[in-house]
Amino acid sequence: MSEIQRQKQKKKVSWDTKDKLHLQLQLRTKRVSPPLASGKCYLSPNTTFSLRLPTKSSMVNNNNNGQGNNQGKNGKYIKTPLSASFKLIPTMGLVNYNQPPVIIATTPTQINISVKNNFNNNNNNRENKDNKENNDGNKNVRNNCYKNDYTNNYIHSGKLPYKYIRNAKQQVEGYPKLQRLYKLKEQQVLKYATRPYGCKINSTQDLTSKLNSWVYDYELQFDVIMIGALTENQLIYPLLAQLPIDKLCSKPGFLFIWASTQKISELSTLMNDQRTWSKKFRRSEELVFIPVDKNSVYYPKEWSIPEDQLLEEVQWHCWMCITGTVRRSSDNDLIHCNVNTDLCLENNQTGNSAVPSQIYKVVENFSSSTKRLHIIPTSTGINKHVNVRPGWVIASPDIILDNFDPVRYKNDINAIGTNIPHHDEIEQLRPKTPV
Repeated sequence: MSEIQRQKQKKKVSWDTKDKLHLQLQLRTKRVSPPLASGKCYLSPNTTFSLRLPTKSSMVNNNNNGQGNNQGKNGKYIKTPLSASFKLIPTMGLVNYNQPPVIIATTPTQINISVKNNFNNNNNNRENKDNKENNDGNKNVRNNCYKNDYTNNYIHSGKLPYKYIRNAKQQVEGYPKLQRLYKLKEQQVLKYATRPYGCKINSTQDLTSKLNSWVYDYELQFDVIMIGALTENQLIYPLLAQLPIDKLCSKPGFLFIWASTQKISELSTLMNDQRTWSKKFRRSEELVFIPVDKNSVYYPKEWSIPEDQLLEEVQWHCWMCITGTVRRSSDNDLIHCNVNTDLCLENNQTGNSAVPSQIYKVVENFSSSTKRLHIIPTSTGINKHVNVRPGWVIASPDIILDNFDPVRYKNDINAIGTNIPHHDEIEQLRPKTPV
């Protein structure tokens, strides 16, 4: 017998169908690594072998249907070619160089092998158990695959993970019906909007006196009121407690208050104060705006973050409070729910306004009212501009346009109406709350 035939006889693979698929090979290499001082050598941990298994014959029953093409001459045996590439993982790295290395092979993910079809139920159950174990192993492999590690990327590059969100600019990308809905809502809001109004205030006392004059002298009320902007100096508890917001806001009405993460506690105190706003407004929703870059004008300043705080809280919160009774499922003439999401991300079209335009759009798409007021109590600085907007009255120390007249404003409201009229296509496209 030749040396090659002897080597082939030694390289036998045992197949055990009772236990988990396990291959153990004994390979004798042609070139043996030079021995170490101890007379032993190491196997490389990255060694990969390619193995092709020989054809395996299995006993089958003559009455087996669907495998007639594979039956032998006597109808009792079939031959199923079984070939696969195995990645062999060395488990015994330190062996004697005069002896063949013993290597444990990993099992393949899926192998079809023909076996006897007259197995009893116990063997079938054992085979199902083996398949389940193999499937669990495949899940572990999929879970451990390489993924985008944005946390590690932030450590090396300084770029925040949510900067890589693809639909930050157009959240309804890929949804043609929602895109059509957004376009119709924008046209409808612009059609029934008043001219841009601005009211310049010189001090906090001037703001309080003007609001009291609007309430008591002109009997003016607004259905939507927004307070503050994306700056740290807006939520001033003593000032807001003096404003007649409960009398300035009609019922039902909506109040939007901006606050940074560090000012949430003051906002909670303001809403629970028994002397001011308690039981007059109740918190309903919360809008969140997130800047995507540390160079953004909306990113919180370092002095506003406590020194002993490990993580930086960069998001801005806008609480939506309701006064009066509003039902999501029935009051379709007042509100349109579920049109926009409550999370907004900064994009390249956000600009440097004191309040991003996408926040205004969320409020306009939610409420059908045409009477909207935005109060910015203090200056926002030179980096954040206060811009006028159609359909809004903006009161701020930094506003350039100062053209607000209560009588003229009431005439404009009487001309366009207090609510945006019903639109059939918008009503058909918008998401509806179940009754």
